[in-house]
Amino acid sequence: MPPPLLYDLSQFDPDRPLYGIEEIRQINPQRFEMEQLTAVLHVDTDLNGIVGYKDVSNEEFWARGHMPGYPIMPGVVICECMAQLAGFFARKYDLLGGDYIGFGGMDKVRFRAPVFPGSRLYLMAQCVNIRARRLATFQFQGIVNDQMVASGEMIGAAIERI
Repeated sequence: MPPPLLYDLSQFDPDRPLYGIEEIRQINPQRFEMEQLTAVLHVDTDLNGIVGYKDVSNEEFWARGHMPGYPIMPGVVICECMAQLAGFFARKYDLLGGDYIGFGGMDKVRFRAPVFPGSRLYLMAQCVNIRARRLATFQFQGIVNDQMVASGEMIGAAIERI
């Protein structure tokens, strides 16, 4: 049984994001094929939460080769979407400092349904623990067509450029 939703998506208008791709690029370092966040819809600084989405196109770098004839979004790419959403929040609101936010680990990850090209993958994350200037733990969820497709926990770690 999936966990309860972190946020009610009906509260947000996907056509009126708080941050679009250009604003995301000012915070997140990923570019080209590795950009996995299309828009941010909601920021909840009281509960350290964020809601956004990734529009999954037929032109994704994995679409041609991941299950030819039946392309589904790889789970690792879904996890990357979540990490970019959480990383955006952590950097924008300076939860950890550092030059970048990197993956520190993942737990309790479940993939509950496939994500196909042409989908809008809604992403939700909420910070549940912060170790000052070092690590932050986020719960995350992915939703397509009102169905939870992924959930779990991830750790973001502050990274200093050397």
